[in-house]
Amino acid sequence: MPGPPRAVTDHVAFSDLATAAYCPRQLYYRRIEDARGLPESVERVRELADRYPTLVDASDTALAGLAAVDPATYRARLGAALTRWPALADPTETDVLLTGKDCRGRVAKVLADPLAPTLVSPGEPPESGVWEPQKVRAVAAAKALAWREEASVGRAYVEYPRHGVVREVRVSTRAKAAYRRVLRTVRAMDGPPARRSDSRCRTCRYREECGVRTRSLASLL
Repeated sequence: MPGPPRAVTDHVAFSDLATAAYCPRQLYYRRIEDARGLPESVERVRELADRYPTLVDASDTALAGLAAVDPATYRARLGAALTRWPALADPTETDVLLTGKDCRGRVAKVLADPLAPTLVSPGEPPESGVWEPQKVRAVAAAKALAWREEASVGRAYVEYPRHGVVREVRVSTRAKAAYRRVLRTVRAMDGPPARRSDSRCRTCRYREECGVRTRSLASLL
C-alpha cells in the first residue's frame, strides 16, 4: 500500500540556486527584472546536445561555427565522452521538468543506468570539474530526480556541447552541504544582499543598480 502523500514546500528554481551560488545580489536584481528567458543563441547551443551521434563523426565543414575548438579536438573529446557514458546519446527522457521536495527546474536529459540528470551549459568548462554554480544546480537536479523516482541518485552530468566536454558531478557530502547553504540563502532573501566586489562583477548586467563594477553568469549556467 502506498504511504500518505509527502508534503511539498515552496519550490526554489534550479536557476535561482545557480545564480545565488554565483552572487546572491545578482539573484535579487534578476528577480526584480524577472529576466528568465534564454537568448536564442543559448537554445541553439543546447540543441547540439541532442546531436551527439552525428557530431562525433561530423566533417570539419559541418563542425565549422558549431564547435568552440578545432574539429579534431572536438571529435576526440566527444568520442571519449560517449564511450564512457553512451547513454548521453540515447537518454531515457529529454527536456524534463523535475519537481523535488525543495526545488524544481528543467534538465536536458534523464539517464536510466545509472539514474542521473544532465544539465547543458552554453559556456566553457573549467580546467577540471564544473563551475560552482553548476555544481549546486546539478545537486538540486539530482535530488529532485531522486524525489520523483523515490530512489537514490548519486551523480549528475554537466555537458558543454560546443567544447565536446562532459563532466560528472558526484552528489557528495560536501556538494550537498554547498547546495543546502545556497538553498538557505535563497529562502532567507527578503531584500538586497550585501554587495561584493570582485572579478565576477566586471560584466554583470546589474552593475549600475548594484553600485559596483561587475564575470558573466551566462558562461557558468
